[in-house]
Amino acid sequence: MPRPVHFEIHAGDPERAVAFYTAVFGWKFERWGDIPYWVISTGEGDGIDGGLVPRQGPAPDESAPVHGFVNTIDVADVDHSLGEVARAGGTLALPKQPVPGVGWLAYCKDTEGNIFGMLQADESAPAPG
Repeated sequence: MPRPVHFEIHAGDPERAVAFYTAVFGWKFERWGDIPYWVISTGEGDGIDGGLVPRQGPAPDESAPVHGFVNTIDVADVDHSLGEVARAGGTLALPKQPVPGVGWLAYCKDTEGNIFGMLQADESAPAPG
């Protein structure tokens, strides 16, 4: 069965986006040759690596719905990570909520207006309500 093997982040200001993801998640970025493309290393173990490219068109409107894939990042502490997002210039898109038997999930926007999820594993997460 085919599985995702790479992701890309589109950015109006690539250097600002590099700074954001480095500050929040500690990801490593390396410019790929002379082209405007940065290879992203997200760490060791399970997961995938990606790339960052200059956005080819306008940024999403503030109230625009998701119109692409949303990447969800595994985090140890979603509350701590939400603080890191705010300190790095990102914003909250949807507040932390339980996913029963899985963990705690929150959605944010990066400095480029892209939505991403953060999931803290916790099998004891309750059903909402």
